[in-house]
Amino acid sequence: MSISISNSFSPTPFAAANSYSNSAAAQRTQQTTNDSADTVKLSESQQVTQLYRQGQQVSQIASSLSLTVDIVNSYLDISNAP
Repeated sequence: MSISISNSFSPTPFAAANSYSNSAAAQRTQQTTNDSADTVKLSESQQVTQLYRQGQQVSQIASSLSLTVDIVNSYLDISNAP
């Protein structure tokens, strides 16, 4: 599993925006959201950190990314020592 973050916002100058019809603007927006240049690929450790910050448990993260709990703990600097 990978996490992608894409930017679907494309600023348009006011004068240019007025020259487009609603359907043309909608088509341009659709093209912008499909542009792969706006996609950010996160490393495995970054994915773990992001999911942890979103509130997922270590075991959930390990399962969703096909990792061991020990690897997830390592990425998060969590020690298993008592």
